[in-house]
Amino acid sequence: MQILITNDDGIDAPGLAAMARAAARRGHTVLVAAPDHPSSGVSSALGMRTPTESIVVQEEHPEGMPAGVRCLVAEATPAQIVYLAVQGEYGEVPRMVLSGINSGANTGRAILHSGTVGAALTAAVLGIRAMAVSLAGHAPRHWDAAEEITLRMMEWLEFQACDGRVLNLNIPDVPLDRLRGLRAAPLAAFGELQAPDIAFPTAGRPDLRRAALTYEPALARDEPGSDHYLLARDWATVTMVRSLTDDFSGVTLPPLDQLDPAHAPDRRRTAASHTPSTPWSD
Repeated sequence: MQILITNDDGIDAPGLAAMARAAARRGHTVLVAAPDHPSSGVSSALGMRTPTESIVVQEEHPEGMPAGVRCLVAEATPAQIVYLAVQGEYGEVPRMVLSGINSGANTGRAILHSGTVGAALTAAVLGIRAMAVSLAGHAPRHWDAAEEITLRMMEWLEFQACDGRVLNLNIPDVPLDRLRGLRAAPLAAFGELQAPDIAFPTAGRPDLRRAALTYEPALARDEPGSDHYLLARDWATVTMVRSLTDDFSGVTLPPLDQLDPAHAPDRRRTAASHTPSTPWSD
């Protein structure tokens, strides 16, 4: 199977090599394509990161990558990399997209902002089965354990339907013999993600004020059974996540003339002249 592996930590991230090793062990044809620098917190962004109209893609072979695996580094977001792959820019279109293994957890509804999960959701929207994988901790160390768990879940995912859902896998940073097991878990109310504070230059500009932005996962720790709660207790967690979808359940939308009286048509004038008084008239 042709597999694309990407991430939001950059081409030199140890988790990217661990993901590539897992895929290669399954006997897949693997292409690694990753951003040229860390892109945490970019979600599914497609906006250009360079002032040019084209994306620079170069061949590289970072340390730890399996022999024979083609590796590319791109001036692009993770979601852009997925789009390029689906357009055939790298050759054969992938049948599966693996994103990660991310350094740090991606749990709860905060995954909306994750570049790791954003790349996988982009693939799902384009009809490709996908998995996002993260290893918990601020400086995780047990990449070998994460590789083994990723391998097992990859094997399962290969035989699942491409139904628009993404498998979001979070792994505690512990040796395999300390792992309590694997649990299906709902998303926490917020959860945890990595999104670096961007330092904008303020030297010589006393009129500029910097606002500190922090992400507080503490609320999720009191939600027993959630992905964030279980991960903190040394369970690997899996959540099937669907991308954006419309949902009108339980909602009755009012006519426009009930929202703003200024949009209501002049019924008498309309009846007399048969000419709509506003663009919103019916």
